[in-house]
Amino acid sequence: MSTTGILALQGGFFKHQEMVEKLGEKTLLIKKPEQLEFCDRLIIPGGESTTLTKLFDIYDFREPLINFGKTRPVMGTCAGLILLSSKVEDSRVKQLNLIDIEAERNAYGSQVESFSADIYADFLKKEYKCIFIRAPKIKECSENVKILMSYEGNPIAVEQGRILALTFHPELTQDPSIHEYFLKL
Repeated sequence: MSTTGILALQGGFFKHQEMVEKLGEKTLLIKKPEQLEFCDRLIIPGGESTTLTKLFDIYDFREPLINFGKTRPVMGTCAGLILLSSKVEDSRVKQLNLIDIEAERNAYGSQVESFSADIYADFLKKEYKCIFIRAPKIKECSENVKILMSYEGNPIAVEQGRILALTFHPELTQDPSIHEYFLKL
């Protein structure tokens, strides 16, 4: 059985753990960089991208995360997407450069402007409920990035190699389809 690591420094990591375990997968909450060696894949959850940037530096996560993402699957949701990106307009965020996208923080508005939308996902072959909470926007994708889902003309789920990045929170639904897709990467 393989193990899915879930970065547990800040953010919604418990909900990701519940979803992955619901699919019968073993999980490990990652609080130290050396724990990454016990994982076959990693989820970087939503949270606060500026806070996570600081925590990456305090706990020496930056290089281990970059090295992990070069050889193994990583899924980033919301703030996780921002951190995986190659460019973000906020100088307080030091991205990991693991997917060739430009992200804009809080692009859909503040906490009170959070919303959900049912969006057809070709890669899942069904409609999927997307929950956006202070969600980022993908402003630009390189030609190497595959757009899996869009909302109002903007990419919201993208993939490049083994990296899956989502502007929304699949862990807050009852539908494990996206996590199941990630487990197969």
